[in-house]
Amino acid sequence: MSSVPTFAELMDSITEYLAPSMTRWWPNLPVERAEGIYLYTPDGRRYTDFTAGLAVANVGYGHPRVVQAAQEQTARMIHSALGLTHAESPLRLARKLIEVLPAGMDTLFFGNSGAEAMEAALKMARFVTKRPGFITCWGGFHGRLMATSAITSSKAVYRARYEPMLPGVHFTNFAYCYRCPVRLKPETCDIACLDSLTTVFERALPPSEVAAIILEPIQGESGYIVPPVEFLRRLRRICDTHGILLIFDEIQTGFGRTGRMFAAQTFDVQPDIMAIAKSIGSGFPLGAVVSRGALMQKWAAGAHSTTFGGNPVACSAGLATLEVIRDENLLANSRQMGDRLKRGVKRLQSRYPIIGDVRGVGLMVGMELIMPGKDKKPNPRAVTRVLESAFERGLITCSAGLHSHCIRLFPPLIVNAAQIDEALGILDESLAVAMQD
Repeated sequence: MSSVPTFAELMDSITEYLAPSMTRWWPNLPVERAEGIYLYTPDGRRYTDFTAGLAVANVGYGHPRVVQAAQEQTARMIHSALGLTHAESPLRLARKLIEVLPAGMDTLFFGNSGAEAMEAALKMARFVTKRPGFITCWGGFHGRLMATSAITSSKAVYRARYEPMLPGVHFTNFAYCYRCPVRLKPETCDIACLDSLTTVFERALPPSEVAAIILEPIQGESGYIVPPVEFLRRLRRICDTHGILLIFDEIQTGFGRTGRMFAAQTFDVQPDIMAIAKSIGSGFPLGAVVSRGALMQKWAAGAHSTTFGGNPVACSAGLATLEVIRDENLLANSRQMGDRLKRGVKRLQSRYPIIGDVRGVGLMVGMELIMPGKDKKPNPRAVTRVLESAFERGLITCSAGLHSHCIRLFPPLIVNAAQIDEALGILDESLAVAMQD
């Protein structure tokens, strides 16, 4: 009889049984348990996670109330195929979500992930408008399924060797002010980057053929690019003028990440459809496409379906997550600690010329590293050195941007001032190392 392999032995042979796309990322850290903002390895080392499990653990890892809710629901009922049967927790979660969503967003469809939510949003938009086309923004990331890959353009690697993709997709500029796509100054440009949308309308896809314009209100994978609010407001007006649906991908920006429950509320811009996921269930597979009831009612019965969407255990965890965000005042903490983090990174910028830009809202802060004195040339090597050096010191962050030249800092919303300051100290030391190369 063969012996049971240890965790270390499993890690040593991981490439033998898991696909390369699951094993060739960074840092491939073996984790035995997680609590709060910390990850613990089998050898007892503790790491501070400033990625929140890729924006999933907004209330921290293993919050007792989330764990208890999931355990109690597991004992009662693990699975319910909605429509065939109805468990209580999905119904309660739907009603609670409506209380915290932007006004008027009062009907939803549950799925299992962000990519599923985005796929559902695209299907719904085509179905209810009877229009074929989509317009999305350069630099956006919306998932790795076939349709969501078709509207993703943060990096070509996500699309390579999968063409042809979903037809009818066209791209327009996003307001990336640090690297203005039309080479103007933000204070005087009058949102000229939106002229590219007019070009799409005039040369490629008339507005009457556009079902939806899709974007992340803050681009995540491209390096936490925050647009001027006027950019989003004008998009809203353009959609209203032409009967086009505006879809916000709030998979990463949702559930307090921006200091409000959703970025739509932070910017005070109302979408027609939202995709939400990631931190909705604190790690349990869950997502949803959300809209106003009058629009959702046009998406006829049988036009879309799910087997596992709205899983009772995941929805129980989601209910507990919303309660924790409310009871522990995490929206205010996101704003306060986000301000502290952003101010700290700006202080580092004044000392390290490789930091070209610092941006963010709430607890999603990005810094873009450049080659000093070389017209903002991206500096991915410096990013690698900072990530590696920070990891050696017990801090996990991750890269972003077209050239992997940005660093994203997005800890759980429970992070406190001492933990922010400790992370800033590690980043200070790590930037010093990068400057020496």
